[in-house]
Amino acid sequence: MGRRGDGVIRRRGERAPVPPSPTLPVPPSPPWRVFCAVELPDDVRERLKDHIQQLRAAVPEAAASWTRVENIHLTLKFFGNVDVDRIPAITDAASRAVKEFSPFRIGIGATGVFSKPSRAQVLWIGVSDPSGELLHLQQRLENECAEKGFEKEDRAYRPHLTIARIRKPEGARRLAEAHLNMEFKPAEVEVKELILFRSELNSKGSKYTAISKHQL
Repeated sequence: MGRRGDGVIRRRGERAPVPPSPTLPVPPSPPWRVFCAVELPDDVRERLKDHIQQLRAAVPEAAASWTRVENIHLTLKFFGNVDVDRIPAITDAASRAVKEFSPFRIGIGATGVFSKPSRAQVLWIGVSDPSGELLHLQQRLENECAEKGFEKEDRAYRPHLTIARIRKPEGARRLAEAHLNMEFKPAEVEVKELILFRSELNSKGSKYTAISKHQL
């Protein structure tokens, strides 16, 4: 036996124990971009698709970012980037928000722009709320989320379906006027559930994934 440099006496050929590797801190998960919305039925998506195709053919020179039809939803609350550990708080708020609601119907129909045709930046299809239940649900969701520490939207809720964002002024007015003058056949949608979506950006645009669904 002999004494080693670490001061410990060991038998001949015995190796010193290997000290444990230091535990490295686990980096936090990046935040998720999330929003609560109502899904649209396939027949409404087909009408939106036809409307967009007609507009693009009517004013091909307009520079606009067109929303992919499969990504069009009726948003009730947009949260932006949220830490992953706070997602359960949103799902809980959404579950509480829908408790007192039964399925109701809304209308899809009118065409519109933000802010005005001469300076249009956004093209949208309107949403009507004859029963007032959509607004009631949106307000209830805002209140439940506020109790969980999420900031309330400071603007009045104006339900709509965004179909395009105009990138350049060239052709913008013509596109806006074509949109406003083009009829969109009215449709009815039954609101049966509220969905929390995650939005992920990639080379092809945005990918939306349902995180939780909350039945009315």
